[in-house]
Amino acid sequence: MPWDNTTGGGGGRNGGPWGQSPGGGGSGGPPRRGPGPNLEDILNRGRDRLSGQMPGGRWAVVGAGVVLVILWGFNAFYTIDPQEVGVELQFGRPKPELSDPGLHFHLWPVETVERVNVTENQTGIGSANTARGAGSDEGLMLSGDQNIVDVRFSVLWAVSDPVEYLFNVREPEDMVRAAGESAMRQVVGSRPAQDIFRNDRAGIAEEVRGIIQAILDSYKLGVRVSQVAIENVAPPAEVADAFDEVQRAEQDEDRFQEEARQYANTLLGDARGQAAKLREDAAAYRTRVVEEAKGEAARFISVYTEYAKAPEITRERLYLETMEQVLGDANKVLLDDKAGGNVLPYLPLPGVTPGVQTVKPLVNGQSTGSN
Repeated sequence: MPWDNTTGGGGGRNGGPWGQSPGGGGSGGPPRRGPGPNLEDILNRGRDRLSGQMPGGRWAVVGAGVVLVILWGFNAFYTIDPQEVGVELQFGRPKPELSDPGLHFHLWPVETVERVNVTENQTGIGSANTARGAGSDEGLMLSGDQNIVDVRFSVLWAVSDPVEYLFNVREPEDMVRAAGESAMRQVVGSRPAQDIFRNDRAGIAEEVRGIIQAILDSYKLGVRVSQVAIENVAPPAEVADAFDEVQRAEQDEDRFQEEARQYANTLLGDARGQAAKLREDAAAYRTRVVEEAKGEAARFISVYTEYAKAPEITRERLYLETMEQVLGDANKVLLDDKAGGNVLPYLPLPGVTPGVQTVKPLVNGQSTGSN
């Protein structure tokens, strides 16, 4: 039955669907209104009106849909840079998988993505590094021996867990700065100022790094601290001159001690060289004496062996060799035994000495003359 059929099966012209007027069945009731609007006519009029207001009709609707699809595609595809990783969120909850560098797809807007830079970051702490300017007291710290020092250092860190880095702490970089400053104050406050100035900077930096890492791990920040670099340590400006005087005095002390050590090493080296020379000379003398003794002993043994073979000949040879050694360099006069009593010995015999006049002995009672 159509919606605009207002006639009944057995009623009159003005009767209702059941053969009676809506007023109650009599013809004396109030007059009936015309038939209500047809639903199909309403839909057709709305479609015609919409087509009349939108240029292009249904093609405009199709174009709008295409634009929406393209816009959705631009948001559904995303790119992760080489120095980043992506964390996809599904209804605000992070997924366990991380997005590596490259092109990725997600169901936008149900899923979104957060990018995290995983390269090494540097957070500077100190008067010159802080954004509050050179007049800031961020680097002023009290040492263990009640001295005030101005420390400027940097914390090198990188993100190790992007999910923890994004959702566990509101401002992770400020957290790293606060932890670094707190750790440095703790270590400097337990040591003398001389350690942080010169003696043990490397040990202090490593100790501070360990404390910072422990603090950040307790907050589950997802950050790995690789190094703490102490860039400069200076006294406050008000006492800089006095501190420089102390530093110069300490440097002079170190210089004098170094010069004294060098002088002592020079003397010690010379003494050691002389001692080594004396030891070498003594060893050489000992070797020479021993070898000479061995040679004399070998010579004596060889002579004794020959003597045992021919005692008389050996005895005469020894006598002659001994006399040769004794009389070899002496002034002497040799007389032939045949002269007998014809030669008158005359001592001293200056004639054996060159340049002195001598008188020759008498031969057969007459002088032979003089030189």
